[in-house]
Parts: sequence; C-alpha cells; structure tokens
Amino acid sequence: MESTGATGVQRSRDSASVRRSPLDLIMNQIRRKRSDRRPLGRLLSWASDRTVMRADETDGRVQSPAVPETDEEHGVGWGRVRAFLHKMGSETQKGKINLSHCDLTATDLLELGTLLPYVPLLEDLDLSWNELIGGSLHALTSHLNHMTCLSALKLSGCRLNHQDITALGDALSCLPSLEVLDLSWNGALGGGGLQGLVGKLQPSLTELHLVACELTAEDGTSLGGILSSLSCLSVLDLSCNPHFTDGVKELCSTLSKTTSLRTLRLQGVGLVPHNLQTLGESLQFVPSLRLLDLSSNKGVSGHLSLLSSHLSHLSLLETIDLHLSQLTSSDIQALVQVLPSLISLTELNISSNQEAGDTVHALIPALPLTHMKSLPLNNCDLSLESYTALVVAVPYLRCVDVSWCKVVGGRLSLLLDALQPSVLQELRLSSCELTTQDIQHLASACRGGFLSCLRVLDLSYNGSVGSNGWSSLLTSGGLGLLEELDLSLRPFTSAPCSDWLPALLRALPRLAALKRLGLQRWTIDGKEKLQLDHNLKKRSVLLEMDTEETNQDKEIQPEE
Repeated sequence: MESTGATGVQRSRDSASVRRSPLDLIMNQIRRKRSDRRPLGRLLSWASDRTVMRADETDGRVQSPAVPETDEEHGVGWGRVRAFLHKMGSETQKGKINLSHCDLTATDLLELGTLLPYVPLLEDLDLSWNELIGGSLHALTSHLNHMTCLSALKLSGCRLNHQDITALGDALSCLPSLEVLDLSWNGALGGGGLQGLVGKLQPSLTELHLVACELTAEDGTSLGGILSSLSCLSVLDLSCNPHFTDGVKELCSTLSKTTSLRTLRLQGVGLVPHNLQTLGESLQFVPSLRLLDLSSNKGVSGHLSLLSSHLSHLSLLETIDLHLSQLTSSDIQALVQVLPSLISLTELNISSNQEAGDTVHALIPALPLTHMKSLPLNNCDLSLESYTALVVAVPYLRCVDVSWCKVVGGRLSLLLDALQPSVLQELRLSSCELTTQDIQHLASACRGGFLSCLRVLDLSYNGSVGSNGWSSLLTSGGLGLLEELDLSLRPFTSAPCSDWLPALLRALPRLAALKRLGLQRWTIDGKEKLQLDHNLKKRSVLLEMDTEETNQDKEIQPEE
C-alpha cells in the first residue's frame, strides 16, 4: 500500500511542476480581485488577539475574520499587514505567517515584501505551494534584511528558478536566526542550482529539507560545501532524488562535520551497494543519529550487510525505516546480527518487503522489546511462524500493523490475547481476510478494556465479516478515545449496512473522540443516511462514504 501512496504523492507533485499558461495567470489575478473571496483555511499569523474563523451554525458556511477597526497596539503599518492577510482569506497567530496553497501571484509577493518591515519579530514564514511566485522571489528577498528574528522559511513547491535561488542565497546572510529552511519540490535546485546556496547559510541552521529537488551527482559537491559550515544541523532530508546516486559519496565525506545530526532521510535516492558501504563507514561520525530512513531504495536488496555492520556505532538510534526496499532473507539476517547493539531502538519499519515475511520470526527475539513502540509488518506476506512470533512483541507495541497479511484471518485471537491494557494506540488490520469470529474476539478485547487507549482502528477491506461481527464490535464499548474508524469495503464491491447501522448509531455517542469514519462502498438508503448525518451533524467527524444517490435518496426530504 505504501507504494501506491508514494506514487500518488509523486504524481501530485509532478503535476504541480507543470508551467501554467498566461491565461492561468490572468485568471488568478481576476480571482484575487473578487470581493467575495472565501478563506482558504490556511493559518496566517501574527496577533495573539486574533479572530478565529468559525463555521456558521445555520448553514455551515465559513466566515472570515473581520479586519480590526483599530491598530493602536501595532500602529498603522500593522493595520496594512492585517488588511493584506484578510484579503488572502487568513487568520492570524503570533509570530507566524502561513500563506501556503494560497495561489499567490508575483504582485502579491511584491506587496508582502513591502509589508515585512512592519513585522520585524516574524519567526515563521511559509509560502509553500504557490507556483506563480516562481521567477519573482527577489521581490521578497530584497526585504528580508528586516527579518533578524526569522527562524523558519518554507518555500517548497514554488517553482523557483536559478535566479530565485541566487536571490535567496544573497538574502540568507541577513537571517542570523534561521533554523529551518525547506526548499523541497523545486526542481531547479538540481543540476547545479544548489550552488547558489554554497557558503550562504548561517551556522544556526538546524533543518534542511531538499525533497524531490532533482538533485544529481554534481549537486553532491555543492551539498558538501553547504553542509561543511552547518555544525548545528540536526535534520537533513534528501528524499525522492532518484538521480542522486553518485552524489551520496560527497554527502558521506561531509557527515564528519555534522556531528549533531539526529535525522537523516535518504528515501528513494538510488542507493546502490558501493555507496551503501560508504554511507555505513561515515555513520561513525554521527553518533547522535536518532532516525535513519533508507526506504524505497531497491539497491539495498541483498546488500544490507554492507551498511548494517556499521550500525553498532549508533547506540542512540531510535528509528530505522527500510520499507519498500525488497529486503531478502539475508538482509533480515544482517539486521538480526546488529539489533542487540541498538539498545535505544523503538521503531523498525520493514513493511512492504514480502520476502521478509518468512524470516520475521528470527528478527523479533533480537529486538529490544521493552523499548519497542512500532514494528509495521503490513504487506510482508507473514508466514504462520512469523505471525506467531509477533505475539511476543505485541504487549510492548503502541502500533500494530499487519494489513494485507492473509495469515491473520481466523487467527486474530492469537494477537489479541497478547495485548496489555492501555498500551496499544493503533491497530491496522486492512485486507486480512478477517472472519466474523475474529471481529467478535476484537469486541471481547474492547469490553475487557484492552483497547481503551486505541486511537486508530483500520478494519477496511474485510468483506467476509458478517453483520453480527460488526454489530458486536460497535456495541462492545471500550473505545472512548478512538479517533479514526475505517470499515470500508474493497473497490468495485458493495454491501448493505442496514443490519448493523443501528448499532453504529447507538455507539456514536460513546465515541466522543471520533474524527474520521470510513464507510466507503457500503450502501445505505436515504432515510438511514439522514439518520447518520443527523448524528454526525454537530460533531467534527469526517464521513468517508460513497455519495452516489439512488432514486429513493432523491425523493426523501430531510426531517426537522
């Protein structure tokens, strides 16, 4: 399932990089001038006495905050800032301006730049996912010399070009307090564009995000020049740069100067055996590392031992992510050898590695079980031996995910009998071929208080469960903290929910924390839908349900 999700994200990011036509620009300018422009639901921020957007209780429409009538506290300049933020359909919060996904144009950016002198204490500026400001960033950077308190600058997905990056680099010397810089999803940074930032970043920087920037081998040298002066860097994210393969060597040569690094994300950077060895050797220079993400690198397959033998230097390592890496049984054995030395490990993600399913039983005894919080094994094709071994770890885990593992069906009681009260927070059993009896065992665990702290329960794609199973679960109680419940069926299937819907309606008042309810592909008649909507109307519950109406639906009118 991760591969599908990653593909979807990649597709959406790729679409964001397509250059818009002049007509698009004109239409955005027209929309900007509309007097009835609705808020975009994005946080914008400055005053602590902000007016919060709220939903009108009569018709559900969102009302935008009113512009304050007086600006005695901040002066006339602040009034101009508040008016600009109001025009963007935003609310305010002290120290922050968030204009992400706001369709900002070059004209808007110019206006914002002229207003920055009136907010000299600004700490967080987020302009992400505004494609139309690409090519005009100088209108903003020329005013950044006033922002001596700015600690976070986020410009991901803005279609920045080389001129923008150069202008940004020139302005960074005026940001002595900058700690977070996010330039992800800007392809112009790759192929040499990164050079415009070399020697420009302040030593105060602690986070650098360059996800999906089309980095190449030559950018490895530039990145090395950037990192060499960042002694305080704690987070480095270079994920989704598949052509960075040969740049990893240059990166590794610089890690000795980033000794404070705590998070290193290299998801989907094209790792191959020779640079896997180099990366392993460089890890001795970052003993403070807490999170290492090497997921979605198929070159790891069969060669993990080149890296794992060096992991023993990382006694503080808490998270290892290797999902979607085509791990083999030999890779799992390599992990088994090093796990006893990783005494701080709390999460090991080897999900979506189907060949690993036969050897998980050898992995679990080597884990520091008393510290473990998460061990995702979804889509691992677990063998019965591995599933049985998982029971030993379940009492300690806060998240159990064995989705898409068919061995669970008919054997859920093995897992449930190992639960400890008030520990588990997420239970994901999607597409496990669960039976009615499995769900009845789950209901019994709820009544016993073993799931009293559960926040997420995913039972989707288990269409073989009968109505008696769903009813017993919904009437069991013991899920007062549940925030997400998913009972959806598989695509291209459907079934009526009339037999167990009354149990759901009676259970809703006891599910006080519920925020999301997934009922996709369950069919429901018009009267039942009205009853469900009525129960959810005054609660902020996101109902995910197919919206296709039957003729009966159209004929029924809402009751008072």
